[in-house]
Amino acid sequence: MLEMLDERGWQVGGEGSGHILCLDRHSTGDGIVSALQVLHALRVARTTLSEFTKELTLYPQVLINVPVRKGFDFRASPQVQVSLAEAEKELDGAGRVLLRASGTEPVLRVMVEGKSGQKVQHWAETIADTVRQAAG
Repeated sequence: MLEMLDERGWQVGGEGSGHILCLDRHSTGDGIVSALQVLHALRVARTTLSEFTKELTLYPQVLINVPVRKGFDFRASPQVQVSLAEAEKELDGAGRVLLRASGTEPVLRVMVEGKSGQKVQHWAETIADTVRQAAG
């Protein structure tokens, strides 16, 4: 997540796991800092959390942790790139695919999110299988 925030010049980002980074306040995910930031935003907006999030739509999400050898670069794997492109094409803007190496474990995290739970499950499993094959 930190890499994506840096790439895009963003200050705040989060994951479904609950990790939230507020780079203008702290360099790591911190629950207390995150809670204070949310409370501050609600106070400034003079609203409640339920009102603030009423237009938020949550989509089905599948996360699969695929064990990989140290140094495996999924970006250099043609098979993984093809599988990724196929998934993104079928989701057609109604979802997203995220692949990233864990910073703490020898795994590649395969996350697929979208409107269709069946498509999300299918593509998460398909990409994870492709990563397993490519990683040997």
